[in-house]
Amino acid sequence: MNHIYLDHNASTPVAPDVINVMRPFLEGNFGNPSSGHWAALDAKDALEGARGQVASFLGCENDEVIFTSGGTEANNLALKGVWFDRRRRGNHFITSAIEHDAIRTPLRFLKSLGAKVTIVPVDRYGVVDPEAVRKAVRPETALISIMHANNETGTIQPIEEISRIARDHEILFHTDAAQSAGKIPTKVSDLGVDFLSLAAHKMYGPKGVGALYVRRGIKIESHSHGAGHESGQRAGTESALLTSGLGAACALAQRKSSQPVEALRDKFWELLQERLGDKVVLNGHPQLRVPNTLNVSFVNQIGADVLAALDSVAAATGSACHAGCVDMSPVLIAMRTPVHVGMGAVRFSLGRQNTLEEIESVASRLEEIL
Repeated sequence: MNHIYLDHNASTPVAPDVINVMRPFLEGNFGNPSSGHWAALDAKDALEGARGQVASFLGCENDEVIFTSGGTEANNLALKGVWFDRRRRGNHFITSAIEHDAIRTPLRFLKSLGAKVTIVPVDRYGVVDPEAVRKAVRPETALISIMHANNETGTIQPIEEISRIARDHEILFHTDAAQSAGKIPTKVSDLGVDFLSLAAHKMYGPKGVGALYVRRGIKIESHSHGAGHESGQRAGTESALLTSGLGAACALAQRKSSQPVEALRDKFWELLQERLGDKVVLNGHPQLRVPNTLNVSFVNQIGADVLAALDSVAAATGSACHAGCVDMSPVLIAMRTPVHVGMGAVRFSLGRQNTLEEIESVASRLEEIL
């Protein structure tokens, strides 16, 4: 049985165009971008060229892009940077009930330091109500952080509406765009955000690199202190290898359409409905989803068991198994999904290289299993 990869929300393969851009920095061009001699020139040029590509992708200025080790560090830099710079003026954060651990865990840490955190709920489709955000605002609110698209269901959040609320109250606004970048538009001026996080390996780039957009004029405290790299926001020798990969991935995303993947995703859902009927239900918003994500529940099943039977297919389960116990996804709990439905959740996330033959094969195997 051929392996079929349907877990692109976890990580994507590195695109050939990206590999070609990175290769010179594996075979040579090893200089430190911060050095002042001839060996640094190619690395420095690549670093700043990549910064320009990320800035073009996001529709911002080059000096508004800070390179990080990935989306998690970008989120930490935004949250902790605001806390340590502004905690005397405001110690309150607003976030949603469906955020990734890369948001939830830093906020728990900041709570241990005295931060106050309000978690706003979502509806049954996993969508945040902007009015719930408005009602959560306090005079001491320093930052609102709401993800652009959910990593499990793919549901897209009303970031533009929430950003207007943030501006009305002069509150900083951050969005985690790790799951949306490269799939739907992420121009920061359209979204109205002050901070935006992205990760290269979610968009056909290498692991170990990401970026944080910080709107010009906003000061945050660095959480990594050293020689003052990245305009003093993130110390540590920059990698021309990895940043060039991120830049190439952003440039590639600007040229690629998501329509073929969306059409394949919709065909997959159609096949599952035809073959399984009421044994399968959709999790998340039926329209407001990133184009590649299909989160479904196999009713009265355990998602992990379904995936185990679906050997050679890489996908993600919506439940976690611990010592014989099964826990339902916190995202589905927040959406008030019934237990007999939520326990059977599986996330299929498609990519550019998937084919119609592959999804037809998976649909047929699921029909046999169920």
